[in-house]
Amino acid sequence: MSKITYADAGVNVAEGQRTVELMKKAVARTFTPGVLEGIGSFGALFRPDLAGMKEPVLVSGTDGVGTKLKLAFLMDRHDTIGRDCVAMCVNDILCHGATPLFFLDYLATGKLQAEKAAEVVTGVADGCLEAGCALVGGETAEMPGFYSDGEYDLAGFAVGIVDRSKIITGDQVQQGDVLIGLASSGIHSNGFSLVRRLLLEEKQLPLEETLDGFEKPLGQVLLTPTKMYVKPVLALLEKYQIKGLAHITGGGFYENIPRMLPENCQADIFLGSWEVPRIFNLLQEAGQLEEEDLYATFNMGIGMVMVVDAAQAPSVMDSLEKLGEKAWIMGKVSQGHKQVNLCTS
Repeated sequence: MSKITYADAGVNVAEGQRTVELMKKAVARTFTPGVLEGIGSFGALFRPDLAGMKEPVLVSGTDGVGTKLKLAFLMDRHDTIGRDCVAMCVNDILCHGATPLFFLDYLATGKLQAEKAAEVVTGVADGCLEAGCALVGGETAEMPGFYSDGEYDLAGFAVGIVDRSKIITGDQVQQGDVLIGLASSGIHSNGFSLVRRLLLEEKQLPLEETLDGFEKPLGQVLLTPTKMYVKPVLALLEKYQIKGLAHITGGGFYENIPRMLPENCQADIFLGSWEVPRIFNLLQEAGQLEEEDLYATFNMGIGMVMVVDAAQAPSVMDSLEKLGEKAWIMGKVSQGHKQVNLCTS
């Protein structure tokens, strides 16, 4: 029997080492004072600043990008997908009032291409810079025969911190409170199996074409990175009591908004109170989707929903405008059973 090496089995160790070298500069840009050890060691060491915290609590979250990756493959564009991965994780832990501390990523592919992998991780680093957290490590796995040629998977893990007395759980939400919606940047990272089915398979719309009502080619519209809400929300938390936060991801309004509501409350959503981006109208037209399907799948132009006291709502809205955020008063909390009620007023 002839000698068979790891390289013969499809794993290129040298390419993995070259990938790490290409990533190092992008990763180093994200390092904060808490980072004690750079990438390359067996574990990431991080010392959080606990000044002013009486009872610090770590908040963690993990997520991926779903089949939005398929769009990146089709367009051979890999510089934005990493920002999606970071945003999906940090927006989740933000819902409990946590400040992101650090992030780790996991990139797996059938055949490692150093430049492509470095492009993905540079996007992750860009996302970490925007979120104010450090990219302290991760894993790049070459798994021959497991993924189709040119494809990869990406997931991430974020850790944040919040003083226990300031954790947002939704237990303070009550009837009469106001719902404020922060604008999304588009579809974000959920519902892309349906998006691809409707727009690419059924309608066969060209990704390189700029459709009526859009300013960019369809492919660029679909790849628009998930918006991060860390900086504006943390700024608001310094001034106001935010009673509840819901990141509108998979499951849309119906699944995510109830997660911040007490058992005796429901969210009345005022349809028409915010600007719905054209991409959602295109999806509705392409699939003849019912209202319930839309709001159970997509964010419909609202990426984060917050609950505030009615008396504070005007001031919160003013602060959001000064922070450069597009936001709307989109509903109120009423008596109910942890559900969402779509209404016209």
